[in-house]
Amino acid sequence: LKYMLDYTNLDLTKKAFIFELDDVLFPKQDYLLQVYYLFANLLEYTNHSYSAIELMAYLKECYLESGEHELFERVCRKFSLEPKHLESFTSMHVHAKLPLKLLLYKEVLALLVFLIGEGKLVSILTKGNPLIQLNKVKQMEWNGLDKFIKVYLYDEIVLKSELEPLDYLLFENDVSATEAVFFTPSDTIKGSTGVSNMNINLFLK
Repeated sequence: LKYMLDYTNLDLTKKAFIFELDDVLFPKQDYLLQVYYLFANLLEYTNHSYSAIELMAYLKECYLESGEHELFERVCRKFSLEPKHLESFTSMHVHAKLPLKLLLYKEVLALLVFLIGEGKLVSILTKGNPLIQLNKVKQMEWNGLDKFIKVYLYDEIVLKSELEPLDYLLFENDVSATEAVFFTPSDTIKGSTGVSNMNINLFLK
């Protein structure tokens, strides 16, 4: 049996609650599969020799089987795509206007509502291409919570600060490491020394 946690299990002496974005606030695949759908339809529209339905089915199959690794290359081989389409594929990840809003995990939504209601500092610290991560943030259904949450882009902070990104976030908000909790998608991702790490999967049904 899986023992589920909820917000009543949190240590409310902590001041700051920090969340990664992908597979913590929402399922990353909800973004990627919509990007693949748009890419497949773009290819069919610009080159009628491709079927969007077949492309999308294969993209989804490959992603669910082995993730993003060499996904474009596999599709190229399967459908004899020209390498020039890589630019469109990459650009779609950055600029995609999604057909559907990205929804927070319902358990995480309840968690955020509770923490904000308790007056806690709630932040996002997300790793990856900053433009892609921001595009996800902009297309999420925040239920009005976005005005209470500040987003920090890990890869951007690395370029502008000598501090580790998590330490930078803590310093900017005048919070000590022992006063913070970092929610991540697994037990293997650790934050700054002294920051409590919590696997979000303990909260998800």
